[in-house]
Amino acid sequence: QVQLVESGGGLVQAGGSLRLSCAASGNIFSFNTMGWYRQAPGKQRELVADITNFGNANYADFVKGRFTISRDGAKNTVYLQMNSLKPEDTGVYYCNLRHVGTPADGYWGQGTQVTVSS
Repeated sequence: QVQLVESGGGLVQAGGSLRLSCAASGNIFSFNTMGWYRQAPGKQRELVADITNFGNANYADFVKGRFTISRDGAKNTVYLQMNSLKPEDTGVYYCNLRHVGTPADGYWGQGTQVTVSS
């Protein structure tokens, strides 16, 4: 089993910044992908960004140039630096860790709320 604990969400004005953190613990294999997903009210959960243990990052088009994902392998922690936030970035942000397959095959954190006011 793997446990994921997110932190860093909150309320920010449009144009502001937030940094999310997600610490993983438990039975973590060396080869894994950690990522951030978000879900707005009435919408499906969607990928924001993910990063492999090799440091290869992948971003959704709507965050390119604004968000940066990074990870600390020694701490099994992934970060999401969010700059130039927009009201449409509002939602619950979930951390995911997977060893193989799709995110649905992995583990999820409890989520952290991000609210961007206009």
